[in-house]
Amino acid sequence: MTTVALLEARIEAFSYHGDDADVLHDVDVAAAPGTLTAVLGGSGSGKSTLGRLLAGWLSGGNSGQFRGTLHLRPSALRRDSDRRAAPGDSGPLVFHGTPDDPRINPALWSEHVGFVPQDAAALLSTVGSTVAEELAFGLENRGMDRTLMHAEVLRAADSAGLTALLERDPATLSGGELRRLAVACSAITRPGVLVLDEPLGSLDAAGAASVQAMVRRLLDSGTAVVVLGQAVDELALSATRWLVLDGGTVTAHGTPGELAGSPALLHSGVVLPALADDSPGPRRRTADRHPAPTGPGTENSAPAVLELDRVSFGYPAGKHQTGPGVLGDLSLAVRAGQIVAVTGPNGAGKSTLLRHVNGLLRPLRGAVRIEGKDIAGIPTGRVADRVGLLFQHPRDQLFERTVLREVLFGLDRKSGAAAEAAARAALTAVGLGDQLKAHPHELPASRQRLLALATVLAREPILIALDEPTVGLDRHGLVRLDEALGAAAERGAAVVMVTHEVAYARATAHRVLELRDATLHEV
Repeated sequence: MTTVALLEARIEAFSYHGDDADVLHDVDVAAAPGTLTAVLGGSGSGKSTLGRLLAGWLSGGNSGQFRGTLHLRPSALRRDSDRRAAPGDSGPLVFHGTPDDPRINPALWSEHVGFVPQDAAALLSTVGSTVAEELAFGLENRGMDRTLMHAEVLRAADSAGLTALLERDPATLSGGELRRLAVACSAITRPGVLVLDEPLGSLDAAGAASVQAMVRRLLDSGTAVVVLGQAVDELALSATRWLVLDGGTVTAHGTPGELAGSPALLHSGVVLPALADDSPGPRRRTADRHPAPTGPGTENSAPAVLELDRVSFGYPAGKHQTGPGVLGDLSLAVRAGQIVAVTGPNGAGKSTLLRHVNGLLRPLRGAVRIEGKDIAGIPTGRVADRVGLLFQHPRDQLFERTVLREVLFGLDRKSGAAAEAAARAALTAVGLGDQLKAHPHELPASRQRLLALATVLAREPILIALDEPTVGLDRHGLVRLDEALGAAAERGAAVVMVTHEVAYARATAHRVLELRDATLHEV
C-alpha cells in the first residue's frame, strides 16, 4: 500500500519581488511519515528558499511570486501516543502568482510543520530568559499541563545535551549550543513534518550525535524529516531519498546508493565525505607543515605575528557560568605565513579566544601581543587596523547597501581608485566579482560569509582571525576560502581559524590545535 505524504509541494516557479530570475522552478518534494529526505545542493541553489516555502515562511503576495501547490495532510499522521483526532485534509493550496492567491497563516502551519533555519538563532522566541523557558515556549502556547511540560522540557534537554545549560541565558550560548537548542525547540512539539536547514553546521561531534539521535526518535514516532544541506554528512547518508538541487531545480533524485558519485552531485558543488585525497576540494598542506611552537618564547624561522602569553579570562558571574568558555594560562605563538586551526567542543571558548586577538575582549591576566606589541590599552579600532576578524555570524558585520560598498567601507585610508581596485580584487577572489550591486542582506548565507571574508581580505591585515569560516560553504566555496587564505599566508599574514571541520583543518592548516580544559593542545 502506498504511503500518503504528510506534505507535498509542487513548485512550478518562485521568485522574490524585484528579481527577474526564478529562485526555484520545477521542484517536487513529498514528505511521507517516518521518512528522511535529504535535499542536497551547493551555495545559492535555492535550498533555504525551498525550506521556507515548505515551512510556510514564504508564500505568494508579500514574499514574492509563487506558482504551484502546497498540500498538507495532518490526518496522514497517526501516533500511538496520541489518539486524538487530527485535523482533516482541506485539500491542496493552489498558487497562480496573482494577488488573490491563498494566504498561509504561519502560526497555524507551524502546528504541523516545524522549521529550523540556517540561522538557528532566528527561530528562538527571545522571550525566554533561560534555555528551559525557550524549550517550554512552544508547549506553553499549546496549553500543555505544567507538570507534563516540565517533564517534556527535561526530556528534550537531555536529548539535545542541554541539561547542564537549562538555567543559562540563550544569548550566552555558543553557536553550536544555539543550534542544538533550536532543533530541540522545534522537535519538542513533535510536528508532523520537520524541515532542518544545515542542522549539523558548527556542531562538534557530540552535538552532531545528539541532533542525529533526535532525528531518529522523530522518525520512529512518524514525523517526516527533510534535511537541507550542502554536504553529504551523516544525516544525508542515513536518508531514504536524495534530491540534488542545482540552479534552483532538481537535477537528480533517487536513493543515496544511486546518486553517490553521480555527475549531477559532483556538478552541484556538494561537499563530499571526508575530503578524500581523490575527491575535488581544497588542497592539502600537510606536506608543508611548519615546526609547531607552543609558546611565545619558542625560536622560529619567521617572526611571531600573534603571541598569547599565559592568557586567562572568565566571564562575570551571573552572565556566563564558569568552566566552559573560559581561558586559563593559555599561550600560543603564530608567525608570519602560518595558518593555525583551533578545534574543540561547543562552548569550550574558541570564539572567546578569537575575540582576544583583536581586542574585543581583554584578558584578566597575561598579555596579547601583535607584532611584538602588547595591545593592552590600545583601542579596539586601532587594533583592527592590523587584525581582521570574520565573525561566526557574518550578518553581524554587514551593514552597507551594496556588496561593493561593503568592502570599500574598510578601505577609507586608500585613494579612491586604489580602494576600488582592492575591493574588486577581494570580491573576485571569493567568487563575488559579479555581485557588486547586490544588497548584502539579500545574498544567501554562504555568500554573506564570503562577502564578510572579502571585507577582511581587502584590508590586507597582518593577522586574520576566522570564526567557523566553513559553515554553509559548498565545495566551490571551500576551495575559494582555501585559496584566499593561502594567498594571505604567502604575502606574510598569520591566520588563525576556529572550526569544527577537523578534516578541513588537517587538509588546509599548518598546525591544528584543540581547545579543551581552558587551554590549547597540539593535535
